[in-house]
Amino acid sequence: MKPGIEDIEFHGIPALRLHGPQGSSAVIARLGAQVLSWITPDGRERLYLSERAVFDGSVAIRGGVPVCFPQFSDRGELPRHGLVRTRQWEVSARRSGEDYALVTLSTGDDAASRALWPHAFNLELTLMLEADRIDLELCVANTGELPFEFTAALHTYLRVVQVEDVALEGLYGHDYRDAANADAVQRDSGTELTVDGETDRIYRRVRRPQLLRAGNLSLGIQQQGFPDTVVWNPWVDKCAKLADLPADGWRHLLCVEAAAADTRQQLAAGDEWYGRQTLVAV
Repeated sequence: MKPGIEDIEFHGIPALRLHGPQGSSAVIARLGAQVLSWITPDGRERLYLSERAVFDGSVAIRGGVPVCFPQFSDRGELPRHGLVRTRQWEVSARRSGEDYALVTLSTGDDAASRALWPHAFNLELTLMLEADRIDLELCVANTGELPFEFTAALHTYLRVVQVEDVALEGLYGHDYRDAANADAVQRDSGTELTVDGETDRIYRRVRRPQLLRAGNLSLGIQQQGFPDTVVWNPWVDKCAKLADLPADGWRHLLCVEAAAADTRQQLAAGDEWYGRQTLVAV
């Protein structure tokens, strides 16, 4: 099948399926502009999507790549992870060539968003699929007359066979804020990060790419524009408290998120900000 894009229903909601080269594919929903699937040419699903995820828009979909804006997590007075995860986005561009397929979805402020956050904005989320990689780019435009600050993230859920068996390289020497340890700020002194309990870290000013070593599901991870990297796994006890995760869900996911979480971004009236995350199968 040649690269191309089709409109589909995915778990009952409008979505687009991108067909890339060599049999690769991806699915992005209009709900939240959320990427819900990425399958590489070897036929393997690379993103984690909970079997208990809710798709009716009442809550955010658990898994894939949620878009967080203009607030990351509960680090502010807005709803957790902001205002756009349960909004319907519009398809503003789609195209494909011999070696890629690309779509852009967009959303902006309205009366409901301004009641909670009084700023004019436009967001675009672009997904580009190639044979063994996806690129996700978030563009934030300040369309109002006053500057504003925001935090944001691409909250990427990566699928792993057993999280206890994977290792994440590339964060050595970075300071991180440890939300699982009373927000203590520490420095990562290990050559790799392994998960053996609840993990909820915001690594600051990350410049190096990361490598997720996970057997034949290993991935290279790189970001631009986003200053922070968030690593999250709920582990057993917190997973049990999340209604939209199965009891063993913690074992099969690791979130490695491109974020502006600890580092607030300032955007002048009329300006734009870009942040990107690239995932490459290795």
